[in-house]
Amino acid sequence: MSTKRRSDRRRPSPRFVVCIDNAGYPASLELHKIYQVLADADAARDGDVRIVDESGKTYLYPAEWFATLDLPQRVKEFASSSVAAASVTHKYSRLSIVTAPWA
Repeated sequence: MSTKRRSDRRRPSPRFVVCIDNAGYPASLELHKIYQVLADADAARDGDVRIVDESGKTYLYPAEWFATLDLPQRVKEFASSSVAAASVTHKYSRLSIVTAPWA
């Protein structure tokens, strides 16, 4: 029997970034759009982030093209909810949030 508490096994909080440079990829990345970062340790070591871009597929992009956001927990929960995942893109004011459909 494990001595770990259930709360110790929680999935890490989702991480979000905003696109600040799309360097020749305007069809794939929208400036000022919020994207959910997918866990990829190898990409992080290489200075990249893995996101679901406008094509709906996951791709690696240079981390310097994005600024990390510290969103309130309530917004993170909404963006990661099944409602958000089902519709993939959400408009909040003038910002869009793209989340992985399987997250």
